[in-house]
Amino acid sequence: MFNKNIKIFLAVGILSYSIYEFSQGWIGSPIMYMLLASIFIFLYFKNEIIILAFLQLRKQNFEGASKWLSKIKNPESALTKKQQGYYNYLKGLMVSQSNMNEAEKYFKKAITLGLSMDHDLAMAKINLAGIAFSKRRKIEAQKLLSEAQKLDKRNMLADQIKMMKGQMKKGQMPNQHFGGHKSQRR
Repeated sequence: MFNKNIKIFLAVGILSYSIYEFSQGWIGSPIMYMLLASIFIFLYFKNEIIILAFLQLRKQNFEGASKWLSKIKNPESALTKKQQGYYNYLKGLMVSQSNMNEAEKYFKKAITLGLSMDHDLAMAKINLAGIAFSKRRKIEAQKLLSEAQKLDKRNMLADQIKMMKGQMKKGQMPNQHFGGHKSQRR
């Protein structure tokens, strides 16, 4: 809702006022102001709109998630680099249901910008592998799947990886996208 620079400005202002009140001998209200400033600092690193879009995605509500993402008008200036990665990741998940070429662009951009959770990065690579395999680029798909398997340290995506490898061995085109996973992070 707020630009990232406004969040930092508010956090610094509130922390400054909290320090001033501590110097005046007050204890209760400065602690409350510090907690309020910590909320703005948290929201600087984790964008509230992206969090709300992830919550909609966990409910398998793609329209609701798309609605929240559409509220971000200029992601390059409003979001940090990692947030831009998650923005593109979510856009790729939304678009993968209808347009694989556009979804591929979003997933590649998300991987380039970076995703902070390994299983999210693995999921993006699994989706890219499915897209590459459907475009008859089997070597690229196998490479992406092996990278995703290395990133999946807790075996959260083992079933999807196994299914994709099975389809690749049979030579079948993937008949479903793996975009509707339930993220464990928000």
